[in-house]
Amino acid sequence: MSNSAAWLRAVPAGVTLAVRAQPGAKKTAIAGIYGDGDTAQLKIQVHAPPIEGRANAALIEFLADSLGVPKSKVELVSGELSRSKVFLLRGVSREKVDALLLK
Repeated sequence: MSNSAAWLRAVPAGVTLAVRAQPGAKKTAIAGIYGDGDTAQLKIQVHAPPIEGRANAALIEFLADSLGVPKSKVELVSGELSRSKVFLLRGVSREKVDALLLK
């Protein structure tokens, strides 16, 4: 899980994180990398079901807790109804995300 080039990108506001969600899992946890190259995504198993935005809310909470930032700093920017999602992590460095999510 060391090459984060494709799924983690620095942007002026922080970093964007490409995620492949797997809702309905036993627990919320990082499960590796989905795909490869420019289309690679961080695969996250989500305990919440994909109903009424619950899986999205659980992903936001998981990312905020994992990175030690308020939930208001984690924004879903695309993929609301898809398993493939992009989150904007405001005020967070790429190095911090690499270190905390891939520990």
